[in-house]
Amino acid sequence: QLQLVESGGGLVQPGGSLRLSCAASGFTLDYYAIGWFRQAPGKEREGVSCVSLSGASTYYADSVKGRFTISRDNAKNTVYLQMNSLKPEDTAVYYCAAKRGRTIVGAMCTTSGISFDYWGQGTQVTVAS
Repeated sequence: QLQLVESGGGLVQPGGSLRLSCAASGFTLDYYAIGWFRQAPGKEREGVSCVSLSGASTYYADSVKGRFTISRDNAKNTVYLQMNSLKPEDTAVYYCAAKRGRTIVGAMCTTSGISFDYWGQGTQVTVAS
């Protein structure tokens, strides 16, 4: 079965850290740019961070810049989102998505209506004391 599976979410106190993983099953991520998106209740989906095929190009939303780091390990067929200094406003369901081929990661993360080849099921991140 071809799918993306997120893991690593949970409940964390403000200032804490989590590392989300996005693992591909049934296909290789080598040919895909990957994005992390989040959606909080009552809010629109937001592009958090995106990474190119090689990992050389990355994009971060202003709200997470300096706190989140995206990385990819193609040997493990996995993309990570390291989240530090978490804030209550980071609370959301986090999704990863894969888009085949070369792409401009900034546009991939910020342009609505872009089609992705695969989406994960989401993982809940809750930041609260």
